[in-house]
Amino acid sequence: MIYTIGIIVSFLLYILIGVVLSKRVKSSEEYYVSGRKGSTLMVTGTLVASFLSTVSFMGEAGFSYEGYPILLLILVIFNVTGYVIGVFCFGRYLRRSQSLTVPEYFGNRFQSNKVRMATAITTILGISAYLVAVTQGGAVLLSEISGTSYPVALLIMWIAYSSFTVLSGAKGVMVNDTIMFFLFSIATYISFPYIIGKAGGFPDAIIKAATNPERPDLLSWHGITGPDAYMGAPWEALLWAIILGLVWSAVIAISPWQSSRYLMAKNEHVAIRSGVWATISIITIYLFLHISISTITTVNPNIKPTEKVFIWAAMNMVPKWLGVIIVSGIMAAALSSCASFLQLIGSSITRDIIEQSRNKTYTDKQLLRTSRLSMIVVSIIILLIGLWQPPSIMWIGYFAATLFAASWGPVAFASIYSKKITKTGALSSIIVGFLGVIFGESLEKLGVTLPVYLNPVIIGVVLSSLALYIGSKFGEITDQEKEFQNNILKRPIEADENENMKVTKRYPIYLVASGIVIIIVTFIFYYWPLQLAM
Repeated sequence: MIYTIGIIVSFLLYILIGVVLSKRVKSSEEYYVSGRKGSTLMVTGTLVASFLSTVSFMGEAGFSYEGYPILLLILVIFNVTGYVIGVFCFGRYLRRSQSLTVPEYFGNRFQSNKVRMATAITTILGISAYLVAVTQGGAVLLSEISGTSYPVALLIMWIAYSSFTVLSGAKGVMVNDTIMFFLFSIATYISFPYIIGKAGGFPDAIIKAATNPERPDLLSWHGITGPDAYMGAPWEALLWAIILGLVWSAVIAISPWQSSRYLMAKNEHVAIRSGVWATISIITIYLFLHISISTITTVNPNIKPTEKVFIWAAMNMVPKWLGVIIVSGIMAAALSSCASFLQLIGSSITRDIIEQSRNKTYTDKQLLRTSRLSMIVVSIIILLIGLWQPPSIMWIGYFAATLFAASWGPVAFASIYSKKITKTGALSSIIVGFLGVIFGESLEKLGVTLPVYLNPVIIGVVLSSLALYIGSKFGEITDQEKEFQNNILKRPIEADENENMKVTKRYPIYLVASGIVIIIVTFIFYYWPLQLAM
């Protein structure tokens, strides 16, 4: 009962914040990008919160529990590079464009309504699939904790995130994301010593996990071996982690729910600093979470479904007060992602599809009204799909996210640095990359076993790149396209540029220092106990 109360209280807090902030939303810029006033803390909070979700705390936690914690951490080493690469190679230029949505940027960059429409449609389809996965994860959690049926839990989840998102837009999402960021970060860090203690204490808990006969080679770099292993040979598992890590790096760098967060930053320095802090935050959260999850296998090897492992730990391995924080933190991760996704979908439908297809400019009042209506309609559709489609939290989320790496990746980076791509090439690349991933996934659904190096997203990226190259042989680059590209390549000079630059120059030092600390923590809590076990 106490866990349910904790969740309900947090729900009411987020909704109250949405109601209060909705009264301050007076323009489309405030509703879409929070007035471009985000501080380093708030942009970091919304970057991390919109990335971490039930896919992370339930789907990936279950994957670790099943026998692949180190493999997942290898994947994360690659994917966190997306924050630094993303903000330096795409995000800061996106912010310079002064766009309200990412599809608007692509449309203006190529002076093409078709390109804008294509990116908007892929945004809506891809994020909607991800939103279904995250919503279902939140409903599974709420159902498990409260004892209510899954449909009732799904309905409550829908009401919670839809209400404050529809009311306050990006302004409410950013404030709530920052609160949620602190909540699930605290839950992860504080739960670590308690879970390790219940599993036998340090270093015995790690040693027992490494020598667990239920899951042989659990803490090896390739994951478990034996009849329960399903990731293939060790080299295949490692190659999978590297490929997906690089793919997720691209997702973090250019996907709409990550790159759009930089549009909210009050200046370019804030965007860069936020990217660095997000890198440090993600890798430390994953390190502490998945090392602790690996030790739960020795306490209870029979948690079903495995996606509930962190929830089980919250209710059985930590004090109740901390269990409430953990459960509320997992729910916060779900709500933050749902809110970000819904806000992006509603914004794209209104500004990039409805407004453009009618070829007219809406007033701020019309934009706000239409955006809110779009979000309500989309959220109802997501609710119905969630009731119909059985939960598959990790794999639906992975599929939806990787769509953007294939369809947007080549075009996004080329739009900044290449002076040779045309609107024909950009449009072809987006469509072919999107369809390429779906084609690869369809082959696997039909029973065709693809080698790990032909992951559907790899097929999509290759086809997208080819389409970009071949398509750019056709059409001409207009003066407007050249002017737009030249403008975003010019670094803006802020009023207090010298002071800002002094602060920003410290951030590479913070990144290196955090890397050293993470290496030391990994040595102490993983490598040393593993050597004792061997």
